[in-house]
Amino acid sequence: MISLPAFRLARPATLNEAARLAAEPGACLIAGGTGLLPNLRLGIGAPRTLVSLDALAQLKGLEISADGIRIGACVSLQTLSNEEKLPTALREAARSVAAPGHRSAATLGGNLCLDTRCIYYNQSEHWRRSNSYCLKLGGDTCHVAPQGKKCRAAYCGDLAPALLALEAQLETTSRSTPLEHLYRDDGANHIALAPGEIVTAVRIPAPKGRSGYAKARARGAIDYPLAGVAMVLSLNNGQIAELRAALTGTNARPFVLAGTDSLEGAKPDDAGPALMKLVQKQAGPMRTTVTAADYRRQAAAIHARRLLERLSKGELS
Repeated sequence: MISLPAFRLARPATLNEAARLAAEPGACLIAGGTGLLPNLRLGIGAPRTLVSLDALAQLKGLEISADGIRIGACVSLQTLSNEEKLPTALREAARSVAAPGHRSAATLGGNLCLDTRCIYYNQSEHWRRSNSYCLKLGGDTCHVAPQGKKCRAAYCGDLAPALLALEAQLETTSRSTPLEHLYRDDGANHIALAPGEIVTAVRIPAPKGRSGYAKARARGAIDYPLAGVAMVLSLNNGQIAELRAALTGTNARPFVLAGTDSLEGAKPDDAGPALMKLVQKQAGPMRTTVTAADYRRQAAAIHARRLLERLSKGELS
């Protein structure tokens, strides 16, 4: 760890002022700072200005109605984990992040915009320099896939898959769009926000069924997901009426699992093996962690099948 680089801290009083400051060269947004500050201490980034969103009350609202839910970008993960009226997938995802101290500071928007991670990137400046840097920062080679020219760092946020499974809409200072449009399949440039564009809220429609979230990680607490799965399941007479699943930790972006419509009409027990095959085919973990890539692929598939079983039995609401 190194000392934080010198920067100017700006605390805008309005969202328009925050957007203007964020568009300036060398500016970086900060909310809870639980992801950003450790990176800065590793020498990952040296912003001229940190634009704090802490004073913007309009980003801290949480509205729940029969028609759906709207959550401000600066609502804490602790609040989300404790709100029993939220879908189980979102509560469980928030509850799985780090430790209580982190969750009390960490925010919805910060978790959605979490930087991608890789064992060749999340290291000290001395380590990176000694290993010729990498494609994501300072170098021209992805050490995970040196034959290619694409960064393979993995997105490891927990809330995104839950919200993707719940068909969330993203609100920013300039648009409203499906949440999946926030992400690119590029570990070095995975967040699709224009300069000065700020995530302000997400909207979740009324849930269509039971939901849940599960993840594999190296330790039972603190750690980012090696593989995470969120799911929403609707049943009709014991058969799958609709199944929507999303993954994190395995690819450069969180994504909705394709092909789950092929499971409709099947009994959950019968659909388990086919669901695992869908996950195994679409999850693309690479050597971005100390854990083997194939383990992470298999863990994602097994967690998806177990989550389907638990939801079908009513163990999660």
